[in-house]
Amino acid sequence: MKILLAVDGSAYTKKMLAYLATHDELLAGGTHDVTAITVQSPLPPRARAALGKEVVEKYYADEAEKVIGPVAKFLARHGITPKRIVKIGPVGETIAKAADAGKFDLLVMGSHGHGALGQLVMGSVSTQVLASSRVPVLLVR
Repeated sequence: MKILLAVDGSAYTKKMLAYLATHDELLAGGTHDVTAITVQSPLPPRARAALGKEVVEKYYADEAEKVIGPVAKFLARHGITPKRIVKIGPVGETIAKAADAGKFDLLVMGSHGHGALGQLVMGSVSTQVLASSRVPVLLVR
């Protein structure tokens, strides 16, 4: 099975990983093809222009490593070496597109669980992914 883990370094990512650790069918070492994806919102155009391409690219790479590095270490303890995807763009839409394009069998992500009012006011990455992706999604709260 091809599994995509959407990670952002938050406490909700940690809850998702804890859930996976208790479900051997999802983390059976070596039997699944696991990929971790992190998506960063783009810096404002003026900031990118002022900083320069090299500085911006290093910033994105450093931020991605802060998120995916600990996830990769966690998975390594379970006998899994994940592939890594780092994207820049609108988070929910980008995750959904990557899941569809990669022909994943399952997308797993943590959910902040703001509730209906919170989603109405703030929106929700989880809601965007559910609305946009054709891949089955497992939300962990």
